[in-house]
Amino acid sequence: MDLEAADDSVILYRFHFADGRSWDHRIALQPGTTEQGTALPDWTRLEFHQCRHCPLRPEQSPRCPFAQALVAPVELLAQSPSYERVEVEVHWRGRETRQHTTLQRALGSLLGALGATSGCPHTRMLKAMAWFHQPFSGTEETLFRVFGSYLLGQYLRQQRGLSADWSMSGLREVYRNLRQVNLGMSGRLRAAVVEDSGPNGMVLLDLLAADTLYSLEQYEGELDRFFQAYFE
Repeated sequence: MDLEAADDSVILYRFHFADGRSWDHRIALQPGTTEQGTALPDWTRLEFHQCRHCPLRPEQSPRCPFAQALVAPVELLAQSPSYERVEVEVHWRGRETRQHTTLQRALGSLLGALGATSGCPHTRMLKAMAWFHQPFSGTEETLFRVFGSYLLGQYLRQQRGLSADWSMSGLREVYRNLRQVNLGMSGRLRAAVVEDSGPNGMVLLDLLAADTLYSLEQYEGELDRFFQAYFE
C-alpha cells in the first residue's frame, strides 16, 4: 500500500478494469493540495450549466470548484459505461476497502468525496464527513453519519458559545441545496461525457440525498433499532 494512503488527509481510490486497465485518483482534504492541469475543459466554466442557487460569481470564481474536481475522473472514465464491472480499492487512514461493483456505484462513492472536498459553497458542510469517509455506504449508514456529524458540529458550536441547531432545520436546507447541486453537476457531465457513467454516478448521489432529505422531513424510525439502549 502507498505510504501516502496512510495519511489521513489523502483518500486513494484505485480502479481495476476487466481489460487490465487501472486508474488511481487521490482526494486531498487539505486545501491547496489538489493537483490540476493547466488546460481546463469548457464545461468547468462557472456559467456552464451553473446551478441556479450558486452564490459564486465569474469575476471571483471563473471555474466551478466541483467541476474542476471532476476533470480527471471524466477524462479517464468517460468512455466506460455505467454497468461495467470494476474492482475498486480505497486506501484511507491505513485501511484498505475493496469492492467489486459497477462503475456507477464506484463513481458515486468517489464523486461524493470529491464534492465534499471541492470547495463548492453548498457542499462545505459535508467536509467533516469527508474526513471520516465511508466508501460505498448505503442509505442507513449515510443517514447515521449525516445526523451524527451534524449534531456533533452543533455541540462543538455550543461549546464555543455559538447558537446550536438541535432541531436540524439547517441540515434540511443543506440537503435541499445539495440536491440542486447534484442536478446541476449532472447537467454538466451529460454535456461532457460520451457514455453515461458520470451522470449515473451523480444520479446515485442524488438518490442518497433524496433519501436523507425525506428522513429529515419525516423521520419514521429508520435508525431506532440501533438505539434501543437509549430508550430504556
